[in-house]
Amino acid sequence: MSRTDGRSPELGGNLVYLLKHAQARMAELTAEALRPHGIDGRELGVLLSVAGRVPRSQQEAARRLGIDRTTMVAMLDALEGKGLVSRHPDAEDRRRNVVELTDAGQDVLRRATEASDEAERRFLAPLDPRAARQLRDSLRIVVPGPDDH
Repeated sequence: MSRTDGRSPELGGNLVYLLKHAQARMAELTAEALRPHGIDGRELGVLLSVAGRVPRSQQEAARRLGIDRTTMVAMLDALEGKGLVSRHPDAEDRRRNVVELTDAGQDVLRRATEASDEAERRFLAPLDPRAARQLRDSLRIVVPGPDDH
């Protein structure tokens, strides 16, 4: 990113700078919104990754989130300690641990998701709805989805 005219590049136009600070602002708003629910953004991601009708293994949840097995175990330990998830061996494959939300976990997930959605609305408030949609759509194109890892 060098310039031939001798001027230095403008920091405010640097994509790395903009994405870093956008992520930091979104993380700040999300942390504030989730604090009353006793979880953080990473824990919300884990709850979202194991939610659903089909029980998920620890390994599947880690893959979807793009985190290593050791980190996932530590996060599940913390969530289990809060009474939000339970783990048990899969009935069909005893080597596989299945992770499921507890009733309390489902309740926290519902309330925390609403709070996180509100934080997102606050983050996007300076944009008109069309621009907010375009931002989300553009990011979906350049950022691999959880099932693309």
